Amino acid sequence: MSVNFTIDWNFTMTEKDENMDLQQAEPEKPDISDESENIKPRSEINPNARWYVLHTLSGQELNVKQYIENSVREKGLENLILRVFIPTEDVVEMRHGKKRTVQKKFFPGYILVLMEVTKITKAFIKNVPGVMGFITAGDTPVPLSDEELESIVQRTKKEKAVQKMDIPFSEGDPVKVIDGPFKDFTGVVSEVNRERGKVRVMVSIFGRLTPVDVDFMQLKEDKK
Repeated sequence: MSVNFTIDWNFTMTEKDENMDLQQAEPEKPDISDESENIKPRSEINPNARWYVLHTLSGQELNVKQYIENSVREKGLENLILRVFIPTEDVVEMRHGKKRTVQKKFFPGYILVLMEVTKITKAFIKNVPGVMGFITAGDTPVPLSDEELESIVQRTKKEKAVQKMDIPFSEGDPVKVIDGPFKDFTGVVSEVNRERGKVRVMVSIFGRLTPVDVDFMQLKEDKK
């Protein structure tokens, strides 16, 4: 059975109440490892293992990953639960006037686990803090198809090769230019090009509204 890997799954969440308060999620450190390079649909260690999707508390993905990895070693389940994967993308964002690259998750609240589903492993996953359950069809955890997994891995690699710009402006926002030839001009955002990191702003030059393209780092919100 195949699962369409989108956030709006029409499957039943199992093991824990899906209405659990997400506000209790604790902050976590970003996952900086590039795991997508070694993701394969099957494992030579355990040919019965498949990739499954776990629903987690929002913001707890990395904590869940680390807990599973540490506990699997302690409980001797290395041959049954083999990998945990959090699909991420590299995003360039502005913080305190500086551009930096951070990792953001494709599917917040979901992680992938390569495992063989048995009574033991299902019970283990059920008791992992922050896990709300498998993505299932009825009561049965449904593995990703090889095509679905490959699509996720390729998207991860593509997004890491072409960084996205996390531009904090939208069409219609009032802004002020703080650097460059149009410094101190004010205007309104008319277009945002996230691939190039550019923002088109309508500013008044000699009494006429004129579109100018500036780097998003040269702008700030115009609070009047």
